[in-house]
Amino acid sequence: MNTPVVAVIMGSKSDLPVVQGAFDLLKQFGVPFTARVLSAHRTPTEAAEFAAGAEAAGLKVIICAAGMAAHLGGVIAAHTTLPVIGIPVASAPFNGLDALFSFVQMPPGIPVAVVTAGNAGGKNAALYAIEMLALSDPSLAAQLKTFRQEQSAKVLADDASLQASL
Repeated sequence: MNTPVVAVIMGSKSDLPVVQGAFDLLKQFGVPFTARVLSAHRTPTEAAEFAAGAEAAGLKVIICAAGMAAHLGGVIAAHTTLPVIGIPVASAPFNGLDALFSFVQMPPGIPVAVVTAGNAGGKNAALYAIEMLALSDPSLAAQLKTFRQEQSAKVLADDASLQASL
């Protein structure tokens, strides 16, 4: 197995449906990754230790999915200089709005990029990580361009089908 270059961290195993799209896309693109359940509040020492050792472990990008106060991305970012991508997870009582606000209100100097909330967020986080990795990997860049072309072709085919049905 190749050394993981992306870490996907969930604040709780209940976040698994949100990050499944990230797993699927990272596998599709052949990007080796690791996944962990670590909590900013319930396992703060372990989360900080993971982040502090991430670069030495060969990681290049970290994706964090968290709901409610969503401190996980900030805690991870505070302990590494690697790019951190946050996925706000919908949870009661604010349906993810609290997580979104937590991610987008990081203090100056400790950035966390934020993608779409919910299940689409896992896919977008993986694609964002792939875009970052593609900057120094021509093969991955080519795969990404093909992926984008395939998305465009599907939308145009759907439009043609719609036009033919009118």
